[in-house]
Amino acid sequence: MTDRTQLYIDGTWSDGASQIENRNPSDISDLIGMYAQADASQLDTALEAARQAQPLWWAAGIQKRHDVLMAIGTELMARAEEIGRLLSREEGKPLAEGKGEVYRAGQFFTYFAGEALRQHGDLAESVRPGIEIDVRREPVGVVAIISPWNFPVATPAWKIAPALAFGNAVVWKPANVTPASAIALTEIIARQDIPKGLFNLVSGPGRDVGQRLVESALVDAISFTGSVPVGRGIAAAAIQNMTKVQMEMGSKNPLIVMDDADLDLAVMHAAGSAFGGTGQKCTAASRLIVHAAVHDAFVEKLVAATKAMKVGHAFGDGTQIGPVVSEAQLVQNLDYIGLGKSEGAELLCGGDRLEMSTDGYYMAPAVFANTRNDMRINREEMFAPITAVQRADSYEDALSLANDTQFGLTAGIMTGSLARASHFRANMRAGCVMVNLPTAGTDYHVPFGGRGASSFGPREQGSYAAEFYTTVKTAYVSAGEPQ
Repeated sequence: MTDRTQLYIDGTWSDGASQIENRNPSDISDLIGMYAQADASQLDTALEAARQAQPLWWAAGIQKRHDVLMAIGTELMARAEEIGRLLSREEGKPLAEGKGEVYRAGQFFTYFAGEALRQHGDLAESVRPGIEIDVRREPVGVVAIISPWNFPVATPAWKIAPALAFGNAVVWKPANVTPASAIALTEIIARQDIPKGLFNLVSGPGRDVGQRLVESALVDAISFTGSVPVGRGIAAAAIQNMTKVQMEMGSKNPLIVMDDADLDLAVMHAAGSAFGGTGQKCTAASRLIVHAAVHDAFVEKLVAATKAMKVGHAFGDGTQIGPVVSEAQLVQNLDYIGLGKSEGAELLCGGDRLEMSTDGYYMAPAVFANTRNDMRINREEMFAPITAVQRADSYEDALSLANDTQFGLTAGIMTGSLARASHFRANMRAGCVMVNLPTAGTDYHVPFGGRGASSFGPREQGSYAAEFYTTVKTAYVSAGEPQ
């Protein structure tokens, strides 16, 4: 790994107009570095460069794009431990999760290397004689990618890989909380034989660089993962230029536990879904809807399992829950604990800041019980190691509670009934439904996305990604008669 802290614009590493501090949330005395922040002129340079490079990349052909993406993916997988350690150091997730994320990022690139070769179109008969019709996909152009801090390598990977595979240029604005991971990925991409300006890393404040990026007429498409308010602002800005948008936003994912569920399995999946990644996942199970017949037994087991989970330094042996990402996030989490209590929810365990051997943003995972679906802790995305249990009197009641939300990303059910599982799969209003599995955890070769306030625009991942990263062209050809 290098100690690089710069921007990457028009094929060149360059200093920013300013810098931000990056510290280890497991040990805030550990200064990772001072990282560059772009200004408006640097962003404009990146956009112009991307606009010039994109046609060259499209002309390079599918074999070239395949080879480049395969090289990126192969290197990411080979260096998963090294880059994963850096990721965990600046984001706080346990080292095993950091390494796993980087390896998965590599798989996105190798998958889309294959998709680059599968650029198939359609032929159609015309209703008019002597005319041939073909339908093909072409690049949308310059893609702005705005990614979050919670998966600082995997999320940009599943956006950048299809963008490049389908012949687009990229201007990437990563989250400011995790700049080192962004540079690690950029270094790998920058080493490839690609046109100068095809890929640009432009870190900077959202109110300045981010806003200018989404308002730019040089951007043809915007792929965003983040909060609902920011997503709404991006959509409002994008419509001024009729810019194509794809947005993954908030969630409030339910996990239903029925009276015929394997309770030990249900507890394992509930705890893993709620607290994995310190609860900082858009797929986290923050609502546990439990059938009355097994409610008390489930809650008792869940509290015991939660108390047994080891909170610690991201590099610590046996750490299951790392620190939250920042002081601001920790304060917000503790505010939600206070809010839940004020709403009348019963805090059964956790919810307090922990003192550890290193000064970091540690929090004990929290379980609320006796909650109602109208409480804010059951309405708002907390992005925290906090989950809330609700009681349901029947399957119908549980499904109704699960669907009573503005969000619809993932949802799960624990049941031994095939009939209930099938009904849930058909009637749960979510983009991803899980049966006897955690709400968190998806595959890289199939579509990912949600409904309602969780998503807007075409799906991400798998072959469905082509809907966003390409535009369809229909060609009519009259060849005439041979002479």
